[in-house]
Amino acid sequence: MFHVLVADKVSAAGLEILQADADIQVHESPGISAKELWRRIPDYDALIVRSRTRVSRQVIEAGKRLQVVGRAGTGVDNVDLEAATEHGVLVVNAPTGNSVAAAEHTIAMLMALTRNIPQADAEMRTGQWNRSRWIGNEVRDKVFGTIGLGRVATEVVNVLRELGMQILAYDPFITPEMAVQRNVKLVDLETLLQESDFISIHVPLTEANHHLLGREQLALVKPTARILNVARGGLVDEAALVEAILADKLAGAALDVFESEPPAPHSGLFRHPAIIMTPHLGASTVEAQDRVSHDVAVQICDVLQGRQARYAVNAPIVPPRDLEFLVPYIDLATRMGRFLMEVESTGATRVELTVHGPIAQIDLAYIRAGALQGLLAGILEERVNVVNADRLASQRGMHLMERKQIQHTHRYDNMLTMRLTHGDQRWTVRGAVLHGVPNIVSINDLWVEFVADGHMLLTAHMDRPGMIGRVGTILGDADVNISFMHVGRRAPRQQAIMVIGTDESPPDHVCNAIRDLQEFNWVKSIAL
Repeated sequence: MFHVLVADKVSAAGLEILQADADIQVHESPGISAKELWRRIPDYDALIVRSRTRVSRQVIEAGKRLQVVGRAGTGVDNVDLEAATEHGVLVVNAPTGNSVAAAEHTIAMLMALTRNIPQADAEMRTGQWNRSRWIGNEVRDKVFGTIGLGRVATEVVNVLRELGMQILAYDPFITPEMAVQRNVKLVDLETLLQESDFISIHVPLTEANHHLLGREQLALVKPTARILNVARGGLVDEAALVEAILADKLAGAALDVFESEPPAPHSGLFRHPAIIMTPHLGASTVEAQDRVSHDVAVQICDVLQGRQARYAVNAPIVPPRDLEFLVPYIDLATRMGRFLMEVESTGATRVELTVHGPIAQIDLAYIRAGALQGLLAGILEERVNVVNADRLASQRGMHLMERKQIQHTHRYDNMLTMRLTHGDQRWTVRGAVLHGVPNIVSINDLWVEFVADGHMLLTAHMDRPGMIGRVGTILGDADVNISFMHVGRRAPRQQAIMVIGTDESPPDHVCNAIRDLQEFNWVKSIAL
């Protein structure tokens, strides 16, 4: 039974998914204190938070069972990613669930800012009627500059372009070709600040991005320009922003996020009506909360059940379509690693992983981690996953060398080869995914194809008449039922390998009886 702690209030859409899994027990504690979280986390396999709860290094280190932290939203600045990675804890988020909501709120703030809607509403509620005071501006033909061109920004510019705005973008991670596809002009940050009428920030909060818009940057903007931030607090130097507006060097600002939430009552942000604010509402729509809760819950289930997470923050970035394609190969690599450790129980000092075919063009970090997970299974008590696999293997003195062969001449379009070396012992196993199922297709360069699942008896012998019958008789006499049998051989009456599927693991005396047969070199009983 897996135990999941929900530390913040999340939509029922996600909770229902978790509660529907018979292997998961959900414990809801919205509003839990930092001290209580630290005290209780050792009992949980997964933790779900929003932006309120801070998942500190202390919490990560106390979570002895913790496998995954789910952030029901996009930003993960409230999670210590370095500590999570060190301890093999996967961090997942929901980067697409609130994109539409955040984009729509950005556009709403833009319109409210340019037409003075909040200020006019506030005056009317006091009985005043000042039409001339609140003359606004149109957005058509104005320049909108976006710092960052990710999902939210793309949604925003798609709408604003239809409103007749010119779009500039600064994003060092976007290629000119991608900018052309989005129909925006890619410029440097200085040019964007100098030429934009509206400047909106759409980047994550990192150490490098803290106060991305500070005094130096705000000094470059037009006095008529306006700033929008519906991303993360801390991206804008709030004190510098207030100073610029009070000095008439900036026309206004619309903020949904703040360095301290809520802002202190004495904050300068409250001193000028040209600054409009909302209490972190960017993702606060019913639809967005349902989506992010759903997306995180699905990933929590996937991780706890040994499947790959779609949006792992502290794991290699693989496009979702590629990850879906890789999933059966990750499973295959894990089973091949386990197979090698079963046939060579003394361990390994050197392992070679070769990926053959078009699949070699994809980032292989997950396949590599799957192979290491299989090789280390049963050796370590610590969880092995894509986050910590290389570190744990290195600590065990295991070196894995990775190769790619995009062009190859084997009989399978995509294939994995793993070679294990320990002293003078060397084992080679090849595998392929056939009809979506992981298969081992070769052992020690003898082609023999079988599904990599269940109990199996392997024998190495010289190919002679009657070998299959002799082994079958021994198994039958011991009441061991055979589910399948495959033989691979170099040539007639030469070296051969036999793989026999059984309904249960054969007793030791049965294996010994087969091992004592003439012409048999070795017998291995394994379970995958």
